[in-house]
Amino acid sequence: MVHSSNLIADDIEQYLERHATKSMLRFITCGSVDDGKSTLIGRLLYESKLVFEDQLSALESDSKKVGTQGEGLDFALLVDGLAAEREQGITIDVAYRYFTTERRKFVVADTPGHEQYTRNMVTGASTADLAVILVDARKGVLTQTRRHSYLVSLLGIRHVVLAVNKLDLVDYSQEVFEQIVDEYTGFAAEIGLASVVPIPMSAYMGDNLTERSPNTPWYRGPSLIEHLETVEIDDDLRTGPFRMPVQWVNRPDLDFRGFSGQVVGGTVRPGDRVRVLPSGTESTVERIVAMDGDLDEAVAGRSVTITLADEIDISRGDVLAAADALPGVADQFEAQLVWMGEHEMLPERPYVCQIGTMTVQARITRPKYKVNVNTLEQTATVALALNEIGVCNISFDRPVPFDAYADNRDTGGFILIDRLTNTTVGAGMIAHSLRRSDNIHWQAVDVNAESRAVLNGHRPQVLWFTGLSGSGKSTIANELERQLHASGCHTYLLDGDNVRHGLNRDLGFTEADRVENIRRVTEVARLMADAGLIVLASFISPFRAERDAARELIGEDRFCEVFVDTPIDVAESRDPKGLYKKARRGDLTNFTGIDSPYESPENPALRVDTTVTTPAEAAVQVVEKLRSRGVIA
Repeated sequence: MVHSSNLIADDIEQYLERHATKSMLRFITCGSVDDGKSTLIGRLLYESKLVFEDQLSALESDSKKVGTQGEGLDFALLVDGLAAEREQGITIDVAYRYFTTERRKFVVADTPGHEQYTRNMVTGASTADLAVILVDARKGVLTQTRRHSYLVSLLGIRHVVLAVNKLDLVDYSQEVFEQIVDEYTGFAAEIGLASVVPIPMSAYMGDNLTERSPNTPWYRGPSLIEHLETVEIDDDLRTGPFRMPVQWVNRPDLDFRGFSGQVVGGTVRPGDRVRVLPSGTESTVERIVAMDGDLDEAVAGRSVTITLADEIDISRGDVLAAADALPGVADQFEAQLVWMGEHEMLPERPYVCQIGTMTVQARITRPKYKVNVNTLEQTATVALALNEIGVCNISFDRPVPFDAYADNRDTGGFILIDRLTNTTVGAGMIAHSLRRSDNIHWQAVDVNAESRAVLNGHRPQVLWFTGLSGSGKSTIANELERQLHASGCHTYLLDGDNVRHGLNRDLGFTEADRVENIRRVTEVARLMADAGLIVLASFISPFRAERDAARELIGEDRFCEVFVDTPIDVAESRDPKGLYKKARRGDLTNFTGIDSPYESPENPALRVDTTVTTPAEAAVQVVEKLRSRGVIA
């Protein structure tokens, strides 16, 4: 069976044209486990006559095998596609389904109810216009109901349907329905959900889904599908200021140069003045080109290619914006963050950030607090764990164009990606830029690193010695500095133990403190290299991400990673400070190689095997490496 319409038989072209011009509503279903989300969507597909005969036959067969409704059809199986979902009777991944009625087209995302899959729910909600939050009439408002409602508010969804489901199991009680509505609307007001439409229903029985049910004569509101067909979706993006992140510079031939992307805000027309950000260059829109030819205008949601009257340097990641209504440009922000990573968020650890079509490096400089979504209490924290939500300060490695997330999801939302695994670990929503981002500027100076190098007689360099405790890093670095100093080089040795007596005396040895320890040392080493020195940095620096971040900050040509490769049994046999013995006894926690990992360099500039090389010989090897890099003569 398919969606039926008299126009299909009478005039297929008119039907297709009418279908193409229908508005589209994107919505999600969410709530606690077993509230009936998948059943609701499956029933909607069934009632909309969008279940084909072979699918219906498969549904009848699957319902007998793994269904939860006895001899009846288990409509949830139309949505629960993963084998694990069918076996457990729960939703794990986000499932998208498409259906249409006479009045509107729909894209619905069935999101998981388990707390452990909160990150999947965030994915489904990120593009939704409306949320259907289900509540089991027997259980009322639960913890996960509150969690999902808070996330819905956080993600900027302004329209909510409170679907009080399984009402048939409480004899269609009006009193039960009204009690749940009163409790939920009180919580909704606290979190800023102003538009909540409560509907009593039974997804399995079909009550109040497509038409009002005789089982709830006391209910005077619309059925679910009636509300979905008629709800007016905010048109703020179309009426707001023009925004278009550039996704691609389109150069099919020498005579055409356009900038392709999706309009994510406002309307643009030929002749409009636009500004390119972050550069700030202005021009005029000359043409708006689409697949079907030139357009008189392009509105939010349309993908187009724009040509400008002037030749301007524009690349992927830049934003075209209305010249009289500009977004902000900054590199430091306060943002709300939903953490999705299996490993907790660490302040100052570098992450890859995707904002619009731009990719930048980002660090969470300071978590301010995390939110208890059950009580809305704000709790001080130094990190965020999986599925936790917090407010943080975040900094990018360069200024980016942005709007507050409340004004534009596309230019105000971002994701954080782990640099090593390439997995998405966080979703953020910009609240505002930090004042320091606008008020602190780089001061230009006349004496630069090149002039200092000429005076010193050698190029600056940061030699980064990494390895286990007891591997011989400090001994080699000390011998190397002695040799370089004797030859007239300007050097400075930064040693891991020494900096903890002063600069880093406030830091311990947790993973977060180790990240901050290396961040501070990196900044100092960079300044010393800018002063023209050869800097010898001797640190365990166990995490590859922090060493890679140091390389990026200091610069590939000034950074030389020396891996002092010593097996742990050899390093432990030396144990010059007795640290391994303490760690083995349990008196010293978070000790690298024992109960904290060490991530060996994959491609160091130099590997020193201290089981066959003396410190003096190792120092000679490093000197030869400096000569080969042109640092010293």
